[in-house]
Amino acid sequence: MTQNDKSILMIGCFDTKEENFNFLRQCIVSHGESVISMNTGIFGSTSLFPVELDSELVAAEAGESIEDLRKKADRGHAVDIIGKGAGKLLSRLFTEGKIKAVIGMGGGGGTYIALAAMEPLPIGFPKLCISTLASKDVTRQVGMKDILLMPSVVDVAGLNRISRLIMRNAAAAVSGMAKVNLKTDEKSLGTIAISMFGNTTACVNECTKLLEAKGYEVMAFHANGLGGNAMETLIREDCFVGILDITTTELADELCGGICSAGPGRLTAAVEMGIPQVVVPGCLDMVNFAHPDTVPEQYRERQLYSWAPDVTLMRTDRQENMELAKMIAQRLNQSTVPATVLLPLKGLSQIDADGGVFHEPEINRVLFDTLKQHLKPHVNIVEIDANINEKKISESAVHLLLENMEIQNQMA
Repeated sequence: MTQNDKSILMIGCFDTKEENFNFLRQCIVSHGESVISMNTGIFGSTSLFPVELDSELVAAEAGESIEDLRKKADRGHAVDIIGKGAGKLLSRLFTEGKIKAVIGMGGGGGTYIALAAMEPLPIGFPKLCISTLASKDVTRQVGMKDILLMPSVVDVAGLNRISRLIMRNAAAAVSGMAKVNLKTDEKSLGTIAISMFGNTTACVNECTKLLEAKGYEVMAFHANGLGGNAMETLIREDCFVGILDITTTELADELCGGICSAGPGRLTAAVEMGIPQVVVPGCLDMVNFAHPDTVPEQYRERQLYSWAPDVTLMRTDRQENMELAKMIAQRLNQSTVPATVLLPLKGLSQIDADGGVFHEPEINRVLFDTLKQHLKPHVNIVEIDANINEKKISESAVHLLLENMEIQNQMA
């Protein structure tokens, strides 16, 4: 089936916002696109335009009837069920090759349902949602997917000169994205994930150059919490042949309550998926906070450094490094495929180099010694007498990862 044979799916609550969706549908059709409409409204539908997938079918996909949802009169439960059902239907339509893009629109409940429906779709597949919540933090709803949020500016309640303009732009955007060929002619030996921070950029850039020279595609993830979560999510989607986890700083934020925590799932996906990896304790010398006045009271007397006006770094201490080492060991010890921990003995970051504001070799030694004490023998430990941003580290990291990948290939 060609792109021209596929449709754009429009999802929303047609029981309360039929006028808006009718206009949006007309705008999409004016671009020469066909539309499949999915109603997620609990209390009815519309006669203004054809509805191919009504809410009865959506609810049934999640194991409930629309009548039961109406009788329960539990809005939160209904929104959750409809979102799950819509996600299952969208996934099926995508797998069957019937749709080439999806667009939704709504307020709080409508946005939640639309985002829940879009989240299972793969990265690259066009997803757009006009929302009253687009300027708020909807991280949990969006997840780690590339959903484009367009602020509705005014509420999604009737037509006016602003809402019409927003919908015209959204229709043009999704119609344009739907024409993009998702297939690529680029060829590589496979894709490798790598984690980075400003303090490890030199190392990551050199690793990337070395890996690309050997025929691999490299995807870098900013270790700011969202980036680490995105990497872990894509690892679980089997996107990578190897993991070069240069920057594990999110673990320090998880431990100390910093703003870059990726949560307890960090450093677990590669182990669960059986993907070879090299782990470096990059930037474990620091915990990230925002402006200086946001640093928690218990840390105000610690060694702090202003990396930028809105980024305040705190140097980790001996006890924290001991705990971080145990955290890493606990997660990597579960690995059943080749895994290596690479220790840069002359510093974990740019500012942990000799003469740097966070240069504390004796604290790093606590981290290194605790790792050696708690990592099981099947997790390889390699020590390099260099700072993390020196070429010795990047060259060793790439060599060790490729070696682990080759061992894994021989075992398969």
